[in-house]
Amino acid sequence: MREYTTYRDFFPYYLQEHAKPGTRYFHYAGSILAIGVLIFALASQTWWMLLLVPVSGYFFAWVSHAFVERNKPATFTYPLWSLRGDYHMLFLALTGKLDGELERAGVGRRAASES
Repeated sequence: MREYTTYRDFFPYYLQEHAKPGTRYFHYAGSILAIGVLIFALASQTWWMLLLVPVSGYFFAWVSHAFVERNKPATFTYPLWSLRGDYHMLFLALTGKLDGELERAGVGRRAASES
Protein backbone atom coordinates (compact mmCIF):
# COMPACT_ATOMS: atom_id res chain seq x y z
CA MET A 1 0.00 0.00 0.00
CA ARG A 2 1.15 3.50 -0.85
CA GLU A 3 1.99 5.86 2.01
CA TYR A 4 -0.29 8.90 2.19
CA THR A 5 0.80 12.24 3.59
CA THR A 6 -2.43 14.20 3.16
CA TYR A 7 -6.09 13.39 3.71
CA ARG A 8 -6.84 14.72 0.23
CA ASP A 9 -4.62 12.01 -1.27
CA PHE A 10 -5.90 9.38 1.16
CA PHE A 11 -9.64 9.82 0.52
CA PRO A 12 -9.72 8.33 -3.03
CA TYR A 13 -7.88 5.28 -1.66
CA TYR A 14 -10.40 5.11 1.18
CA LEU A 15 -13.27 5.08 -1.32
CA GLN A 16 -11.56 2.33 -3.35
CA GLU A 17 -11.39 0.24 -0.18
CA HIS A 18 -15.17 0.71 0.15
CA ALA A 19 -16.08 -0.16 -3.42
CA LYS A 20 -18.97 -2.52 -2.62
CA PRO A 21 -22.25 -0.87 -1.64
CA GLY A 22 -22.76 -3.37 1.20
CA THR A 23 -19.54 -2.24 2.82
CA ARG A 24 -20.65 1.37 2.66
CA TYR A 25 -24.10 0.52 4.11
CA PHE A 26 -22.49 -1.23 7.09
CA HIS A 27 -20.29 1.84 7.61
CA TYR A 28 -23.28 4.17 7.48
CA ALA A 29 -25.10 2.07 10.07
CA GLY A 30 -22.10 2.07 12.40
CA SER A 31 -21.44 5.79 11.98
CA ILE A 32 -25.07 6.73 12.62
CA LEU A 33 -25.29 4.35 15.58
CA ALA A 34 -22.09 5.83 17.06
CA ILE A 35 -23.57 9.34 16.81
CA GLY A 36 -26.78 8.11 18.44
CA VAL A 37 -24.92 6.44 21.29
CA LEU A 38 -22.84 9.59 21.81
CA ILE A 39 -25.91 11.82 21.94
CA PHE A 40 -27.71 9.44 24.31
CA ALA A 41 -24.68 9.13 26.61
CA LEU A 42 -24.27 12.91 26.80
CA ALA A 43 -27.98 13.67 27.19
CA SER A 44 -28.49 11.03 29.88
CA GLN A 45 -25.09 11.63 31.48
CA THR A 46 -24.48 7.90 31.29
CA TRP A 47 -20.73 8.31 31.01
CA TRP A 48 -19.82 4.63 30.75
CA MET A 49 -21.76 4.54 27.47
CA LEU A 50 -19.07 6.74 25.91
CA LEU A 51 -17.03 3.52 25.74
CA LEU A 52 -19.65 2.13 23.36
CA VAL A 53 -19.23 4.95 20.82
CA PRO A 54 -16.14 3.54 19.07
CA VAL A 55 -17.30 -0.05 19.59
CA SER A 56 -20.64 0.60 17.89
CA GLY A 57 -19.03 2.39 14.97
CA TYR A 58 -16.12 0.09 14.36
CA PHE A 59 -18.03 -3.17 14.84
CA PHE A 60 -20.11 -2.62 11.70
CA ALA A 61 -17.13 -1.33 9.72
CA TRP A 62 -14.89 -4.26 10.57
CA VAL A 63 -17.60 -6.83 9.91
CA SER A 64 -18.13 -5.31 6.47
CA HIS A 65 -14.43 -5.46 5.63
CA ALA A 66 -14.17 -9.07 6.79
CA PHE A 67 -17.30 -10.43 5.13
CA VAL A 68 -18.33 -8.04 2.35
CA GLU A 69 -15.30 -6.20 0.98
CA ARG A 70 -12.81 -8.84 2.16
CA ASN A 71 -9.96 -6.44 2.74
CA LYS A 72 -8.05 -4.95 5.65
CA PRO A 73 -9.69 -1.84 7.17
CA ALA A 74 -7.79 1.39 6.57
CA THR A 75 -8.26 2.07 10.29
CA PHE A 76 -5.23 -0.06 11.11
CA THR A 77 -2.87 2.12 9.06
CA TYR A 78 -4.61 5.51 9.07
CA PRO A 79 -6.90 5.59 12.14
CA LEU A 80 -7.79 9.30 12.22
CA TRP A 81 -8.10 9.70 8.46
CA SER A 82 -10.20 6.55 8.34
CA LEU A 83 -12.57 7.93 10.97
CA ARG A 84 -12.77 11.20 9.06
CA GLY A 85 -13.33 9.22 5.86
CA ASP A 86 -16.27 7.35 7.42
CA TYR A 87 -18.11 10.57 8.17
CA HIS A 88 -17.00 12.23 4.93
CA MET A 89 -18.39 9.28 2.96
CA LEU A 90 -21.62 9.34 5.00
CA PHE A 91 -22.04 13.08 4.41
CA LEU A 92 -21.48 12.64 0.66
CA ALA A 93 -24.03 9.81 0.57
CA LEU A 94 -26.62 11.86 2.48
CA THR A 95 -26.13 14.85 0.18
CA GLY A 96 -26.23 12.81 -3.04
CA LYS A 97 -22.63 13.58 -3.96
CA LEU A 98 -21.03 10.19 -3.33
CA ASP A 99 -21.45 8.75 -6.84
CA GLY A 100 -19.32 11.50 -8.35
CA GLU A 101 -16.59 11.00 -5.75
CA LEU A 102 -16.63 7.24 -6.29
CA GLU A 103 -16.26 7.77 -10.03
CA ARG A 104 -13.36 10.21 -9.54
CA ALA A 105 -11.70 7.65 -7.26
CA GLY A 106 -12.02 5.01 -9.98
CA VAL A 107 -14.47 2.84 -8.05
CA GLY A 108 -16.94 2.54 -10.93
CA ARG A 109 -14.21 1.50 -13.35
CA ARG A 110 -12.72 -0.96 -10.88
CA ALA A 111 -16.07 -2.57 -10.13
CA ALA A 112 -16.82 -2.87 -13.87
CA SER A 113 -13.46 -4.49 -14.58
CA GLU A 114 -14.02 -7.05 -11.77
CA SER A 115 -17.38 -8.16 -13.21
